[in-house]
Order: sequence, then structure tokens, then C-alpha cells
Amino acid sequence: MGQMGWLPRVQRWVWALAAVAAVCCLGTILVFAPGFLSPDSLEQLRQAEGRTPLTDWHPPVLSLVWRALIAVTGTFASMAVLQSVVFWGALWVLAWCVWELTGSRGGSLAVLGIGPMPFVLNFVGVVWKDVHTAFALLAACAVAFLGLRLRDTDPRPAVRWGLLALGVLFLAYAMLVRKNAFFAAIPVFIMLVLALWRAPGRRTWVTSTAALVAAIVVPAVAISLFARPIGTKQGAQIMLDDLVHVLTVDELRSADVSPGLRNRLVASARECERVGALSDAYWACYQRPADGLRGDSGEITSLWLHEMGGHVPGYLQYRLRLFATLLFETDYAYKAGITRNDLGIEVAHPRLEDMLGTYVGGMVTDARWLFRGWFWLAVALVLAVRPGRSMFAMPVRALGVSSAAYILGYLPIMPATDFRYVYWPAIACSLGVVLLWLGRGRPAPPPKAPGATADRAVTAHQPADAGGQSPTR
Repeated sequence: MGQMGWLPRVQRWVWALAAVAAVCCLGTILVFAPGFLSPDSLEQLRQAEGRTPLTDWHPPVLSLVWRALIAVTGTFASMAVLQSVVFWGALWVLAWCVWELTGSRGGSLAVLGIGPMPFVLNFVGVVWKDVHTAFALLAACAVAFLGLRLRDTDPRPAVRWGLLALGVLFLAYAMLVRKNAFFAAIPVFIMLVLALWRAPGRRTWVTSTAALVAAIVVPAVAISLFARPIGTKQGAQIMLDDLVHVLTVDELRSADVSPGLRNRLVASARECERVGALSDAYWACYQRPADGLRGDSGEITSLWLHEMGGHVPGYLQYRLRLFATLLFETDYAYKAGITRNDLGIEVAHPRLEDMLGTYVGGMVTDARWLFRGWFWLAVALVLAVRPGRSMFAMPVRALGVSSAAYILGYLPIMPATDFRYVYWPAIACSLGVVLLWLGRGRPAPPPKAPGATADRAVTAHQPADAGGQSPTR
């Protein structure tokens, strides 16, 4: 009788967490409806709807997923809905696992409380590859926590491998939608494997790694063969930034390239200096030909390889200056509504959008440090170096390493200084701080005896009630 009274109490709290997450998800969908769209988002929407050809300037996988959603639901707004569902669903799974592992209602609510934070909520409904990357990584973390919760209860091998497959799919999508997510995904992948197997052997590591590689390569090859996105040579955009900001106008004027490109480089350097554009020269300063970078990319790459070796100090100074700007003058903390467009798309609820803008804008003014790259890099390094010794030490360290690697990985390739480049670290570090706080005074449990059963494991980790005591039975 007492046991029957205890089980509903645990289940009621899990469902209460689900209800809170569902309400937050619904509110997010309404505020962002039909999804906030920047020029990049609108271009991907045009590709998803077949209005313009599919290209690889933006990740084709995102446009193809959007196309599939539109085909199934009949509306482009389904993408923003999917983002909200994945985000709040992942937070709910994490909160559920924290509740099961610690018995802390406050801790489980704190996990859900990450969602409404202004530096997290600001982009939840913005259709950006950066947001997709962050949410896919968060979902992989949620899968890892499911594994952590089940690890000592001797789940069947099929359950372990099924969870691994699910986590690998999320990680692969994160890297397909943003190539430099590799730096952030690898620590999460290691966390996933260690969460499923306390001491994985060589065969487990090899099989898991092969699964991750296959999950990346197979879709990439399929997209290339069947969707055939137009190559845009976007990588030359970074080299263009380096050339026009590192080389002098006189050096560009004597560059060994075609006259047309030489004139464009000289004009771009002068225009960037005039308008004070430190980065993003392709959009801010470059006289773009009709074919974009496709015609210029070969010469730009060749010139970059030839010149940067003789301008190492200037190159390092430019990249460090740009990186310092990302850290200390982080820009674009909020994407307001929908960019004016020729598709007739407008924000569905302008007053709700105004309310969100006031909330985020006010916090940007009052707590600017929350929207600065240096703050999240500092938190990430602390989590990576001092994760504590609790049951959450491994996830905390993984989240810290993932965040720090993601930020530092932008040093040689950063095209701009937007806060969205720090969006995943902001989410991951917030989760890491919550786990670090919850782990205080909770040492990691010793390994279970080989004969331990699932029932014993559950009994040993009964959640505490609101007063912090084990419920009576």
C-alpha cells in the first residue's frame, strides 16, 4: 500500500514537469509564430519551397528537412514548431533524469528554468542553423542522461545501442547543419558513450565511432548525389576577409590575380575601411559578381595561400582582434521578428514579439555580460577544469569542454561577431552550472555489483519529496 502511494507521487512530479514544459513550449510557439526569419532564413525557405535552386551556401540538410515538414504539414511555420518541441522536449527529459537521479524538485525545475533565460529564449524560434546545431546537441545530451539514468540498472544491450543510435543521429545532424559543430560534438559524443557504458571497451568505442561517421557521411553523400545542391564556394568568404584586412591596398593592387578580381579586392579593402567593417567583407564591402564567389574562389584561395605565409604577424593580429570583438563586443543579441520580404510573411502576434523584445532588450541593457562571449568562455573553462566530484562530474566537464572548444574553434574561421556563435555555449554552460550546483554533497555512486537488479537500483535512488526526505512507503 505504501509502495503504491509512493509511485504515483513520483509519477505526478514527472508529469508536472511535462506540463510545465508543454506550457512553455506552447507559449514559445505563439510568441515566435510563424518563426522569426532573417535574410538567411528567408533564403533557406525559398529553397525549401522550390522558389530558388538548392545551394550549399547554407546547409542543404536544413532546407531539405524544412521541405519535408512543409510537405507533411502544409505550412512553413512547422519548422519553428519543431524547434520549440525539440528544445523543450530535451529540457524535460533532462529535468526528468535529474529528478530520478537526485530526487531534487528544485533541481529539476532549475533545468527547465534554463529555457526562459533571456540569452536562451531570444533565439528559440529563429530559424537559423546555429539554433538547429544547439538544439541537436542539447537533444544528444538528453539522450546521454537517459543512458546515465539507466546505466546501473543493467538495461538490455538493445536499449543501450538504441539510445546510442538516437544520440548519434542528433550529433550527426548538428555537424551536418554546421561544420564547425565538430568541435562541440566530440565531447558530447564521448559523454554519450560513457553515459551508456561505465567502462566501454575498445570494440564499443570503435563501433560507436563508426556509427557516428556513417551517420555523417551517408546523408552527406546522399544529399550530394540526389539533391545536387549548387556549389557556392562559401569557404572563400573567410579568405576574402583575411585578404582585404591583412594586405595593404598597394599589395592588393599588385596581386597576381585577374584584373577584375584585383579591382574588386582593392575596392573592397577601401570600402571596408570607409565603413569600418571589421569582418563579413563579402556582404559589407565586396562588389559581388553575378556568380558570387564561384568564379573568384580559385584565385582567392591561391592568393591567400601565397600571401598569408608572408603576413603571419598581420594575420594573427587581425584574427585575434576579430576574436576579441566576439568576446568583448558580442553583437546581434536578438533577432527581432521577420525581415521585410517579398513572400508576404509577417509576425503573427506583434504584441507578443514586442514583449519578447522588451524582455531580451532590457536584459541586454541591465546584464550585458550575459550576452558576451568572454563570460561563457570563462564559465566553460571553469566547468572543464573544475567539474567537481559528484555523479555529474563527467557531464559537467563534457559540457565545459564542448562549449570552450566551440568558441575557440571560431578563431580562424569567424565571419562575424554575432551572439548566435555563442548560443550553444550559453545553453550548455547554463546546464553545466545547474548540474555543478546539484552535485554538491552528492558523491558519485560506486559501481553496482554484477548481480544488482533494476529494482534494487531504483530503490537505492528513490527521489526525495519536496521536503528533501525519502517518501514513506
